[in-house]
Amino acid sequence: MPGAARPLTLPFASLRTAGVYAASVPAARKRPTIRDVANATGLSVAAVSYALRGSHVSDETQERVRRVAGELGYEAHPIARALASGRTGMIGLLCGSLEDLWQQRLAAGIGHELLGRERYALIVGAGGDPERELRLARQLIDRRVEALVVSPLDPSAATWRELAENVPIVSIGDSLKDARTAGEVLFDNRAGVTMALEHLHELGHSRVAVLTPTRRSTPDRPAELHVTAEAERFGLEVAIVSSSHDLAEAAVAARAVLTREARPTALFCFSDSIAYGAYTAAKELGLSIPADLSVAGYDDQPVSRLLSPPLTTFAWDIDRIIAATVRLVMAAIERRPQRRRIVQTPRLCRRESTAAAHQYAAATRPPEATVWGA
Repeated sequence: MPGAARPLTLPFASLRTAGVYAASVPAARKRPTIRDVANATGLSVAAVSYALRGSHVSDETQERVRRVAGELGYEAHPIARALASGRTGMIGLLCGSLEDLWQQRLAAGIGHELLGRERYALIVGAGGDPERELRLARQLIDRRVEALVVSPLDPSAATWRELAENVPIVSIGDSLKDARTAGEVLFDNRAGVTMALEHLHELGHSRVAVLTPTRRSTPDRPAELHVTAEAERFGLEVAIVSSSHDLAEAAVAARAVLTREARPTALFCFSDSIAYGAYTAAKELGLSIPADLSVAGYDDQPVSRLLSPPLTTFAWDIDRIIAATVRLVMAAIERRPQRRRIVQTPRLCRRESTAAAHQYAAATRPPEATVWGA
């Protein structure tokens, strides 16, 4: 055609010299669909959908469907799934303090288990502040989480009742007062406190300081209330002192207790993270554990076995707690009947950080029965 540009033709060698290589262009691979998974497994689309969500079908079917889906490269599109179901797939996970190593393990474990059921955890920490905890709970609900898992700092707050009317709530640790929760994984703190104080009493300790993350504004938590009752039963002089989970701040709280005129011969810490601060303070003050001071923790962190000396503490079977929590969450989301209350009892792990009390010089001023603040 007159005036038309002639096509440029170059020999293959020239193309190679110019840095251009001839290659076949693969056809775009079709994205596998849920129907492909159904055809490969011989199940209906609905059954495959249930299996991928971890509901309504057997564990064997779930495993088979997920294996085939993985082999085919099938992944459910999260936005499309949310639009179709009206669900976000997000679960709020509200921790009292992520400075606590035990709560970190708990959050990581729950998040992992939820991911296996195609749910995603929004993990936030309240930094030990009960008011912040309630604000964060509201914000998570505003973001349309399908359920809320909370380890409450203030289980008696009236706000929990209102929040539980808007979203299924699963409580870990303590029961939420007057709130109709979807489920509870409760810790038998009465048993834990009794075992701890009995253990120290049998070793001859009569002055014990209890370091707790509970703040002055929430002094009526069940565990701390039980400390006072059991201390009276065993004839112990007990000081209850607030402490952060943060290592440096826990060391400050422990140091304040250990430099009192009538210092305790034993520390019972409501968290291994707090106990690490006690070890730090004891070292700074030149106190030997357990020759000068016995220390007990409460949640058996793996690193606690590596301390010198290894920390006496309590094991709570965190894997069972994680499994029970996720089971309650999924049952609430899918509106399946489920036992709503599960109680976990601790096991005392006796190690070398607690020993028989030495007879110290008589104190000129005994500690008060209950003291708040370091």
